[in-house]
Amino acid sequence: MPHPFLVWGVVMIHLTNISKQHGNQVLFLNASFQILPGSRSGLVGPNGAGKTTIFRLVTGEEQADAGEISCAKKTVIGYFSQDVGEMAGRSALAEVMAASEKTMALGAEIQAMEAAMCEPMSDEALAELLARYGDAQEAFEQRGGYDLESRAQAVLTGLGIGPDAYQRPVESFSGGWKMRIALARILTLNPDVLLLDEPTNHLDVESIIWLENWLSTEFKGALLMTSHDREFMNRIVTRIIEVANRTVTTYSGNYDFYLREREIRREQLLASYQRQQEMLAKEEEFIARFAARASHAAQVQSRVKKLEKIERIELPPEQRSIRFAFAEPPRSGDDVVKIAGLAKTWQLPEGGEKPVFSGVSGLIRRGEKIAVVGVNGAGKSTFLKVLAGSTEPTAGSATIGANVHLGYFSQHALDVLDPKKTVFETVQDAMPQANIGVIRNLCAAFLFSGDAVDKRIDKLSGGEKSRVVLATLLARPLNVLILDEPTNHLDIQSREILLDALKNFAGTVVLVSHDRHFLRSLVNRVFEIDHGEMRAYEGDYDYYLHKTGREVRAA
Repeated sequence: MPHPFLVWGVVMIHLTNISKQHGNQVLFLNASFQILPGSRSGLVGPNGAGKTTIFRLVTGEEQADAGEISCAKKTVIGYFSQDVGEMAGRSALAEVMAASEKTMALGAEIQAMEAAMCEPMSDEALAELLARYGDAQEAFEQRGGYDLESRAQAVLTGLGIGPDAYQRPVESFSGGWKMRIALARILTLNPDVLLLDEPTNHLDVESIIWLENWLSTEFKGALLMTSHDREFMNRIVTRIIEVANRTVTTYSGNYDFYLREREIRREQLLASYQRQQEMLAKEEEFIARFAARASHAAQVQSRVKKLEKIERIELPPEQRSIRFAFAEPPRSGDDVVKIAGLAKTWQLPEGGEKPVFSGVSGLIRRGEKIAVVGVNGAGKSTFLKVLAGSTEPTAGSATIGANVHLGYFSQHALDVLDPKKTVFETVQDAMPQANIGVIRNLCAAFLFSGDAVDKRIDKLSGGEKSRVVLATLLARPLNVLILDEPTNHLDIQSREILLDALKNFAGTVVLVSHDRHFLRSLVNRVFEIDHGEMRAYEGDYDYYLHKTGREVRAA
């Protein structure tokens, strides 16, 4: 059902000539953009440019230093951020429904009015009560009150929390699952304006596809979101709002269109800048040449005034991408890992066992780029741990081939970095024979340039730590990389850098990732773990989707 406040052509939220400064950093100067009813907008820009500040300005959590923010009356705004806050004292389902407390309060008010109607009262009081009852019923229906519980259940299930977990205490869920519950709260609210900050973090591919479908078919409001998942962004948004260089620029199209259009605009700006520079040089040359001649005094003054009035074109700083030429890894044997009857069972802390997979057999060959896929909890990470030797199998074997030098990346690797060392020192430890220039070049390839190489590890964000660990892995003479969610915490630019590095990597790669663009661009073979068994698909990621019938859902 359409939202009550969605009227096409009406601006719901309008930011006009906004200026905002954090300390000495100017985020925006006279920036403007609109959120229109039903629009689907992606918010992009480099880290620290002010994307989160945009969200906070829209929700009223922060105030602009100058400019105006106007919002249509009665507009309901839902904001999902990475800070989920405390969750305790409710079941998962109750926690999700609690976000719609105003709707639930309306329901209670309607019940109270229905009870009051059964009591004797004057005609005037009854007429007033009926009028209030009609208004409350209309608002309750518009806010989706009659199907609130069924909607909450459907959203939870879509995000991977099934009926068996609806009544589980919310505090019993891990951090990643709490993020899903927090996302379900905002989606169930079904607001007029939905603000999503990295909604696909902590979601598996199945849940991402469900969310795409929900946003495309179920949600009728306006959407403004950030996402590091390029394919997710391309499928959902029809407009890009770029926050960069102290301003906000709007592009009509999806993310791929934005990349192409931004390059065209940059080239046009560069051409205009060069023409202006040529014109300025000619004018300045004339002024310098004839400044001392009385006969040309009027012309010189005229040109000086003309130059003073010209608005100088400024070129935005270039986002330089530095490619690092990785050393050719030592050649491994043709058979990298032979897997025979592999099984893993975890011993539970409270006693008992949890079987993960069993009877897994297969062969990983030199030079292959393999994706390990499966629903959340299928055992993908456990499988990688066994391959990497981080945990022993319960049965069977994973035999490492001749001359295999193996590197393993997981989120745990971020915790074993030395917090007191700098980025430079950490990378230097991985390649002790390299000179300073080579180390700096590798750091720059992973977006640590200038003074950033001197930042201590304990001062880095999760994404920055991931880039450091990946740089140290690729710096070593390894010929097999086992990567568990290497794209987590990485923005789109960092993902493209890693993708480029892995494409050019001459060794073998086995990875788990929920980034479909990454998988499509890299892998040439797929292992699927399903109900404890593993199947190999001898083709790329699209071949796997086609053979399993998942391509329809993925589309």
